[in-house]
Amino acid sequence: MTTRLFRMAALTLLFAISTSGVAAEKYTLRLAQTWGPNAPVLGETTENLAQMVKEMSDGRLRIRIDSSNKHKAPFGIFDLVRNGQYDMGHTASYYYKGTIPNAMYFTTIPFGMIAPEMYAWFYHDEGMELMQKVYEPFGLLSFPGGNTGNQMGGWFNKEINSVDDLKGLKIRTPGFAGEVMSELGAAVTNLPPGELYTALERGTVDAVEWVGPALDFPMGFHQIAKYYYSGWQEPGAEVQFLINQKSWEELPEDLQAILRVAMRTAAYDMYIQITHESGAAWDRMKENYPDVTHKTFPPDVIDAMRDATSKLLAEAAEEDDLAKEIINSQHDYLKQVRQWTNISDKAYLNSIAND
Repeated sequence: MTTRLFRMAALTLLFAISTSGVAAEKYTLRLAQTWGPNAPVLGETTENLAQMVKEMSDGRLRIRIDSSNKHKAPFGIFDLVRNGQYDMGHTASYYYKGTIPNAMYFTTIPFGMIAPEMYAWFYHDEGMELMQKVYEPFGLLSFPGGNTGNQMGGWFNKEINSVDDLKGLKIRTPGFAGEVMSELGAAVTNLPPGELYTALERGTVDAVEWVGPALDFPMGFHQIAKYYYSGWQEPGAEVQFLINQKSWEELPEDLQAILRVAMRTAAYDMYIQITHESGAAWDRMKENYPDVTHKTFPPDVIDAMRDATSKLLAEAAEEDDLAKEIINSQHDYLKQVRQWTNISDKAYLNSIAND
């Protein structure tokens, strides 16, 4: 079923629910997002959510969005929602690994699941249940909020030819990937989106990992760094909708149902949109900026990254029982589902590689 047909069906069903004798009390949820105003794709996802909720509830439920320029805390969404300053948030769970380390596994893990596999784990295996075990003690609910697909490895101002080239490299990369790069000797920092271009331009960092062509091209990184590396670190990065549990419980059941459907649809729409936008942006980049050089990391560098990832995951599982449960669940599910990915999508792409 296409996105349009799915949305029309959801609208028809949930409008019927919302008009079946339920009192017409109106609710407004305040949403804080990590992204700045007019952020492509990411910002459009929350606008898409708000529009769907408004339509499906016949105006009974509205979402008011505040971007990072308003609340001034791009990496503070977790606290803003937990403390009740906002009812909802749109952010990425790995930004909060310092406060809740187990949250980062629900964004992505290096060498882990790609987007379709990640969604299958969330909705048809243990993903949602385990995610709620992490967030419940904080009075929060977390829902998948859109996937970027396989992210690029970043923009570098010099080639990476060996593991030694990573030592002392100043790079912006968040989450578990940042820990891996630190393990290999890089100087890792995490900067909010609005500071990335200036940091790269001024030499505060030597490399920036953001997302992929859809979001990288508008940021202008290609004007500074010419080496654009394919990724290893975020094979299917999922952002999230955070909801304060008290705010959720104040909603009637039909509005909770509407919000669930709208979040799931907005997340799917983001994944499809970013696939389209990245293809279009990369095409423009190749045509207009021929100096940009696409690279892949050498095999010995990839091997070192994979070994460091395995080491750090093993250490995390040893230190925390819930981390072990999440890591094992993802590992076991990936082992199962990747067999299908290998004989379907991967086999197809490999078989037409010369086309």
